[in-house]
Amino acid sequence: MSKIFGKIADYIRETDKQFFILCIAASLYGSLLVLSASRAIGETRQFFVQLLGIGIGVIAAIIISNFDYKTIGRRWYLIAALCAVFFVVTYFFGYAPSGTDNKAWLELPGGMSLQPSEIIKVCFIVTFSYHIYRLGDNVSKLTNVLLLCVHGAVPILLVHFLQGDDGTALMFAGIFLFMMFAAGIKLRYFLITGGAAIAASPLVWFVVLNDYQRNRIISVFNPAADIQGIGYQQYYGRISIGSGGLTGYGLFNGPGVQNGTVPKAYNDFIFTVAGEELGFLGCLAIIVLISAICIRALRVSYMARDKMGSMICVGVFAMIAVQSVINIGMCLSLLPVIGITLPFFSAGGTSMVALYLGVGLVLSVYMHRNERVLYLKNA
Repeated sequence: MSKIFGKIADYIRETDKQFFILCIAASLYGSLLVLSASRAIGETRQFFVQLLGIGIGVIAAIIISNFDYKTIGRRWYLIAALCAVFFVVTYFFGYAPSGTDNKAWLELPGGMSLQPSEIIKVCFIVTFSYHIYRLGDNVSKLTNVLLLCVHGAVPILLVHFLQGDDGTALMFAGIFLFMMFAAGIKLRYFLITGGAAIAASPLVWFVVLNDYQRNRIISVFNPAADIQGIGYQQYYGRISIGSGGLTGYGLFNGPGVQNGTVPKAYNDFIFTVAGEELGFLGCLAIIVLISAICIRALRVSYMARDKMGSMICVGVFAMIAVQSVINIGMCLSLLPVIGITLPFFSAGGTSMVALYLGVGLVLSVYMHRNERVLYLKNA
C-alpha cells in the first residue's frame, strides 16, 4: 500500500499541476452551466453525461501522461488505422441528431452517442506532430511542405465530404495552420496560400457554399432580419448575454435560459448561460480560464525536449483556442453559427473525453521534458 501511495505522490510531484487544475476547474464550471441550462428544459441527463465525460477524461489523461509521447507517436500507423476505421464506420452506420444534418455520430448502448471526429482531432495532432518531427530541419523543403499539406487535407476533406460537418472541418484546418506556422514553415508558403484563398473566395461563395450557408454568414450582420429563422438563436442569445449585466440574475435564475428561449443553450450557446445568469463577470471567468489553459499549453511547448513535444502542445493549444474564439464569436453574433462547441464548457461527453486526451498529451510532454521522471525510475 505504501508503494502505491508513493507512486501517487511521485506523479503529483512530477505532473503539471497548474495545467491540470485549470482544466478541471473549467470543466466543473462548465458542468454547472450545463446543469442550469438542461434542467430548465427537462434534459438533466446532459449534466450527468458531462460528469461522466469529465471522470473518464481525467482518468484517460492520467494514463496517457504516464507514457512517453514519442512512444505514442511511433505508433502513428495504428493511430491512422483507428481514424480510418472511425471514418468508415461513421460513413456506413453514423446518424445525424435532430437539429443537424451532419452524419457524424454513432449510437452506443444505453442511449449514449459517440462523435468520432472529436477523437480524430487528437489523433491528427499526434500523427502530424510526429510527421513534422521526422522531417527535422528539412520541414520547409517544397516536397515536404506538400506532403504535410496532403496529411492535413485528408481529415479536412473526409470530415467535409463523408460527414458534412463543416464546423469540425474548419477546426482541423485551424489546427493544421497553427502547427504549420509553429513548425517553422517559411512565410512565403502562407502568403501564396492566402493569396490563392482570396482569389478563390468568389468561387467558394457562389459555387461551394449552399444557400443555407450563405444565409448563415449574411445573418451575422443583421440577425434581427430573420428572427424566426436563421437569426433566431444568435438574436436571442445576444439578448440573453446583454441582459445579465455585470453579475447576472444568478445561477438557475436566468429568465431566458430557464424558459428555453435560446435553443440548446447547454451546447453551442453555453456562453449565453454564463452571460445571463452570471453576467459579465461569469463570461470573463470563462475567457480567463480558457486563456490560462492555452497560455500554459504554449508554456509547456517551450519546455518540450524535442520538436514533437512542442508540436503536440501547439496542436492542443490550437484545438482549444480556435474553437473557443469561434464559439464565443458565434454567441456574440460576430461569426456565423457553424455548430462549434465551447471547450470544457459545452455539453458533450465525447468532446470532453477528447479534450482530456489532449490534456494527457500535454502532461506527457511536461513530465518527459527531461530524463528525470521519478515515478518512472522507481517503477
